[in-house]
Parts: sequence; C-alpha cells; structure tokens
Amino acid sequence: MLAKAMMMVAGLSMASLALAQATPKDTEVWTPEPGRVRPGAAHGAPSDALVLFGGKDLGEWVSAGAPDRPAPWTVAHGAFTVLGGSGDIQTRRSFTDYQLHIEWRVPSTLTGSGQARGNSGVFLASTGNGSGYEIQILDCHDNKTYVNGQAASIYKQHIPLVNACAAPGEWQSYDIVWTAPRFAADGTLASPAYVTALHNGVLVQNHVALPGESVHVGKPAYRKHGALPIRLQDHGDAVSFRNIWVRPLAAAPAR
Repeated sequence: MLAKAMMMVAGLSMASLALAQATPKDTEVWTPEPGRVRPGAAHGAPSDALVLFGGKDLGEWVSAGAPDRPAPWTVAHGAFTVLGGSGDIQTRRSFTDYQLHIEWRVPSTLTGSGQARGNSGVFLASTGNGSGYEIQILDCHDNKTYVNGQAASIYKQHIPLVNACAAPGEWQSYDIVWTAPRFAADGTLASPAYVTALHNGVLVQNHVALPGESVHVGKPAYRKHGALPIRLQDHGDAVSFRNIWVRPLAAAPAR
C-alpha cells in the first residue's frame, strides 16, 4: 500500500514538473490555415458560394421531371414563384455536404388551413420521383397542423424546436447545414444524414440524424446514393423564393 502511494506521489510530481515546463506555444496550431472567405453584405452570398438564384433567371434550375428542360416557374421582381401544376424544379448541379441559404414567402392572401396553406418544401437531396429529404415550407404563423409537418420540420421526422414563422406575405429565411448520408459498397448505411437549420435566424433543427428519406405514408428508409440535386416542391401553392446560395462543404480534415 505504501509503495502504491509513493508511486502516485511520484506520478503527481512528474506531472507537476511537466506542467511547470510547458509553454503556451506547446498547444498553438499554426497550419494549415483556413481559407479566407469574404462574408456577404446584408443578405448577400459569401465569396465562395454558388448563387443558385440572384434575382434574374432560373439558369441554375431545371424541371425535376425532365432535367433536360428549363425550370418553368415564373420570375418577376427579383423572385420566382411556383407555377402550380408545372411540377417540381431542381438544381442543375448535384451536391453532397453543403450550407444552404434560401428565402421564401407564402402569399399574403391565403384561404386554406392545415397543410393547404402555402405548402412547399426544400428537398435537401432529391432521389427522384418526388422523393428525398424534405424540410417543410408552410404558413404556421397562425395555422395548426401536425407538428412534424409544420414549417421547418424535417417532414414526418423531426419537429422544429420552436415555431419561428413570420406572417403570410413576409419574407422568411432558412439557413441549413446538410450532411449527406454515407453508404458502404454493398449499399448498407454507414452514417445517416444530419441537418442543422435556422428559421428566420432561430435554431429549429440542431444536428438531427435522419432515419431515411421523407415519406408521406409509412416509415422512412435509406437507399444508396451519391451527390444529388436540391429540389423545390410544387404543391400547388404560389410560394415565392429569392436569394438562394449554396456553399459546398469539404469533409473536415483529420486531426
């Protein structure tokens, strides 16, 4: 017992000596330096972002049902609006992990209720045929619906932490960090998708793990895929969008 106590005292003495000899520089990391990015002006895109809509045209978008055709939604006054019945639109390019900024507005004159009130959605990765991983767009300023289908929900999966909805007719924003799922060579899931989201600057999804793709009926599940487009939903309502940009994110460097 005495020998053990002496060893502990010796260990403490050596640790104290090492601490006494340490300097602040021992824990300073100087390289590699992070790349420099110029932040955007108010509501503007940062310098390394890809602008998906800057107010003029839908050149970065195509028809989701026919990707060889231009997006058919209407552009006017620095925004574009769902053309009901024309189908979803999606980005020309595909993405893996990214940061997305998107602004949206439901009409100021709404007559429906529940899910029939300014309904649309952002599919963070579109797996085709109306499928993918959806964050809901809906008027929930003064409108009740099932909470895992309200605005800023990961549809039918994750309820938003709070309701940060502005009134109909007001512009709103989503800022989203999407981490795509990873799959093994045999198609099994290696790691799930994760979402962090802010609605009008308020945290509503805090690095939540997704159990699979969003589905209206049944349970979510995964199918193996790689990089995919971002898709906007035509749910029949005249929802408008503006100021959309994305920053593709590289995997974090190993330390």
